[in-house]
Amino acid sequence: MKCGDTIECVLKFFDDLTLRELYEILRLRAEVFVVEQNCSGQDLDGKDYESYHLFISNDSEIIGALRILKQNVAYPEMAIGRLIVDKRYRKRGLSRKMMEHAMDFILNDLGKNAIRLSGQAYLCDFYRSLGFRRVSDRYLEDGIWHYEFLYEKK
Repeated sequence: MKCGDTIECVLKFFDDLTLRELYEILRLRAEVFVVEQNCSGQDLDGKDYESYHLFISNDSEIIGALRILKQNVAYPEMAIGRLIVDKRYRKRGLSRKMMEHAMDFILNDLGKNAIRLSGQAYLCDFYRSLGFRRVSDRYLEDGIWHYEFLYEKK
């Protein structure tokens, strides 16, 4: 599926990722979460095995990714997590396009009615604009303030 003129969105379950795709997704996550955001938390938490991975590429370079976790892996609901975009490609609406694709997949293809996520506090307006509502108090995760957000299909 296309996310733009030259940007392609790909959705695969963990076992269907190629080794190169997995490596590039993990490399980008380390670049953003560990190096850029200085998070020392464990990124490889075992939940990737039970997740779909949506990533975007530009000329075969993975420049953004997120994971879609099955129900009861992180929360009772389906969940979206690890949303990232390479800093060279930010401010182009790619996070929104990936979120919209992920939400469409969960709600329409999988027939689910709710999506939960843990999002960085500064992104409240972004998640609200996608129809999520804040459902927790603010909490620290890896030294960064977060909230839980819930989307419920109407």
